[in-house]
Formats: sequence, C-alpha cells, structure tokens
Amino acid sequence: MKRLIIGVAGGSGSGKSTLTNHLKEVFGDAVTVINHDDYYKAQDDKPYEERCLCNYDHPDAFDTDLMIYHLSELRAGRAVECPVYDFTVHNRSGLTKTVSPAPVILVDGILILENKTLRDLFDIKIYVDTDADVRVLRRIRRDTKERGRSLESVISQYLNTVKPMHEAFVEPSKKYADIIIPAGGRNPVALEMIENRVKEHLST
Repeated sequence: MKRLIIGVAGGSGSGKSTLTNHLKEVFGDAVTVINHDDYYKAQDDKPYEERCLCNYDHPDAFDTDLMIYHLSELRAGRAVECPVYDFTVHNRSGLTKTVSPAPVILVDGILILENKTLRDLFDIKIYVDTDADVRVLRRIRRDTKERGRSLESVISQYLNTVKPMHEAFVEPSKKYADIIIPAGGRNPVALEMIENRVKEHLST
C-alpha cells in the first residue's frame, strides 16, 4: 500500500491542529496524526527552572532525526513508539504511545518544512498562514488554559524566542509549501480541496 504523507506547517497558533483534527474526524482510522512537538529532546539533566528558559522554537530543540526514522517506518507499514512530551514540565514524560501506520499520515509542526530530509518525505506540503496577532492570542489562551503557564511567562517566551524564531525559521519555510492556506482549519474551501485529495488517494 502506498501511503500519503501530508506535512502541515505554520506558526504557533496558526490553526495546524484544527486542520489535522478536522481531517482525522472526517476520515477516522484511515488517518494517523504525528506531532513534531512530541519529538522535543529529553532534558532530564536540567532542573525545571533551566528548562523554562530554553529556546523551544529553534530547530535544535527537536529530535527530528527520530521523527524522520519513525515516518520511514510508518511508510513501510510498521508501527512506532512515539515519545510523549509533557508541556507542563518542559520535558518528555517518559511514556510512549504506539502510532500505527494508516493509508494517510498527517504530520503537524511549526518547523517540519525547515528540515530538507524531513520535508522530502512529504507527498503534500501545507503551510497554514495566519496573522501574528491571531496566533499570539491563541497561544496565550492555549498555554494558560492547557499547559499551566502564567500570562507573564507566555508573553516573555513569545517576545524572546517564539517571534524571533518564527521570523528566522518558520516564515522562511513557507517557500517550500505546495499549498498555503490562510486561516487553516477555518478555511472551508481549502479543507474541501484537501479532503478531495485524500478521498482520491483512499479510492485508489
């Protein structure tokens, strides 16, 4: 079976997860989702206070080589044990989750188009393009409600690392996309186009 691997990139809070979750809901078990965020490197050797100060928006923060290996395994039809990241402590949880191969594999992450070896694995490369003010507001809401962060820490992280790394690495990676989608999962025309492409793949 030929598997369709779709990479969904874009800035933090752009709507990548909304898009991938929508496709997962529509196609169910025909779709597997794998998140670059789960491949943040383990930092067991650093205390929590030091982990809080790390730059999590630089390519070096990710174990992208492991994701590349896992995607190659999934494409070959073999399940993988994906690490599970705990955002509340800025470290891997020590747990893994089994990710099984499916006809369609969705890869979600801010920097997945930055790495050439990784992006060359994608059959379709999507960049979700959303205004910076919308992205930062979404990030504030997500990080304070879901990740236990204070408003002050979210703002500090955005100004010190998220914004400059977005400008240095994320935004430039847009040039590698096959499709650029304004508003992500809230763009019904784009969603319909992607759904039709997935349906076409599943029917062959």
